[in-house]
This record gives sequence, C-alpha cells and structure tokens, in this order.
Amino acid sequence: MEIGFRWYGKEDTIPLQYIRQIPSVTGIVSAIYDIPAGDIWPAEKIRELRDSIERENLRLSVIESIPVHEDIKMGKPTRDRYIDNYRESIRNMGKAGIPYLCYNFMPVFDWTRSNLSMSLPDGSTTLSYDFGEVEKINLREQALDLPGWGTKYTKEEINRLLDTYAEIGEVQLWKNLEYFLKAVVPVAEESGVKMAIHPDDPPWSIFGLPRIITGAESLEKLVSIVDSPSNGVTFCTGSLGPNATMDLTASLESLLERKRVHFVHMRNIKRLDNGSFYETGHLSHTGDVDMYRIMKLLVDHHFEGVIRPDHGRNIWGETGKPGYGLYDRALGAMYLAGLKEAIEKGK
Repeated sequence: MEIGFRWYGKEDTIPLQYIRQIPSVTGIVSAIYDIPAGDIWPAEKIRELRDSIERENLRLSVIESIPVHEDIKMGKPTRDRYIDNYRESIRNMGKAGIPYLCYNFMPVFDWTRSNLSMSLPDGSTTLSYDFGEVEKINLREQALDLPGWGTKYTKEEINRLLDTYAEIGEVQLWKNLEYFLKAVVPVAEESGVKMAIHPDDPPWSIFGLPRIITGAESLEKLVSIVDSPSNGVTFCTGSLGPNATMDLTASLESLLERKRVHFVHMRNIKRLDNGSFYETGHLSHTGDVDMYRIMKLLVDHHFEGVIRPDHGRNIWGETGKPGYGLYDRALGAMYLAGLKEAIEKGK
C-alpha cells in the first residue's frame, strides 16, 4: 500500500518539494491539464510529467484522470474516435510505467458543492453540500463554475447537454459505460494499467442528470461488466459516505476480496438532514466514516494499490484551491500513516 498526494502540476501553488517533506508520502497523483478532453495524451508529455516528479524523489503512481469525452458518455456516433484516442492514451501510460488510472463517468460535471468555505466551530473552513440550495439551481439560467468542473460551458451548450441526457437516462448511460469498458479494458490489461472508476459525487442525480456509480450495487455491477483485474474501482469514502443506506465497509471488503480496488480516496464527511453534508477533518470521530475500519480492511486484505488523503479543510489561515490546501491534507496523510502502522504492528 502506497500513500500518495494529489498534485496539480507546475501551476499548483504547492510544490513537490513541500509534498516530499510529508513523512510516508511517496506517490504523486496527477494529470496533464492542458490537453482537451478526447485528445490523445502524447507519450512524451506523460514521460515529461513522470520525470519531473521523479526528479523530486517521488513517483507518479496514479493518473487522475484522463477525462472521458462527453460523446462517449452520451453514446454518440463520434464516440469510437474518442475511444480510440483513449486507448492510445492508456497505451502511452503503460509505456511510461504508470500503473493506475482513476477516471469517472459523471455526466457533464464532476464533484459538486454548494459552499466552498463553510465555517466550522474551530475556525477552519470546509466544503459543504446543501441539498436544498443545489435543488434551487437552474443551470439553464445560471452560469456556474465550480472547482470540480473541468470544463466551462456556454448557456447554449448546457441546454443541449441537459436535453440530451434527459433522453438518455440511467439505463442507456449504463449501456454507454459498458460499451466504453469493453473497448478500453482489454487495452489497459495489455498495457499493465489498472483502471479505477471514481464514484459519483454526490452519489445521486443532480440538475436532472443521470448518475449511476452511486453505491454498493452499482460498484459490483461495474466490475462485473468486464471480468478483468484492470476493471476496478477508486473507493472514495467521501463520495460514497453521503449515501446513508450504504454499508461502506461491507462494500469495500467485497471488492477487496475480488481484488478490484486499486485506488482509495480517504476523506470523512458529516451527514445532515435531507441529503446535506459537509466535509470534516480526516479522523473517524469527526464524521460518519469509520476511517479505522476502512484502513484495517485494507491492511487485512494486503491492499497493494494507492491511498491518498482527499479534500482537506482550510486551516491555519491557508488559502488556495478549495479542498486542496497543503496543511490539512498533510495532517490527513500522517493520520492515515499512523493508522496503517498501528494496525500492521498490532497484527
């Protein structure tokens, strides 16, 4: 098991020199951020990213992520061209020796929050999701640009996407995901790359868009579509945690037994009424996720993939990219390292 840390490339305000000073962190989770969705990731650019990280005595362990073009998700006739590009990007990853690829199949948007700086009693700020506030948002009328959204859309583009996905629905979205997986997983296996889908965040439909990777049943369905160790899961405790009906540890154990967990995002959340929640510090007692039990399962099943502290609070006056400051994520990494050592030595 390797402890990693998300780094947003040379434009990140947190340099690799700082990250390598966090004890126990040896892996970097990163991506190439100037390639449009759907284009091939050139082998030389992947090597350049890898080499820049290795020069700081760290390792590029996970690509998070190569975006899946919207035409693939929507099942448009153009999807085969974009799938061919995706397969070539995976081949180039494999040639560079990068073992894990985190991706998602969320329509239009990635993670969504209603407040990027909710105040906590200790004076820190955090990301939060108010179900009622999100329900009030009319994307056909309001222009939004949140940190989890990798693409900016015009009003006309948003309306076209909303209309198309209203016709697709969950059943067809599953079929489009199946088509994608059957095309790319064999290439990933040949290339020595293990794909790890990220759950939808939050794990339910937003803005009328279908979402399908939302809980234990969907994760089991996903790994059954293509029976390959290269068809796996990013188990994100913070994305799945708001699903109050899901037994996180039972789901994780089932997937670990099948060796389909390749990457883990460790984050804690506190559920509120009516689907609202906010992100807390990483410790178990601060939220609704039992981080100790999650780590114990990983140790007991000899997990060989990568874990990373996920979103952090803003603490000690730090400002910057919401959820991705240095201080609280560094504390989270050390907490995870402490849990891991205690459990291993306790055995």
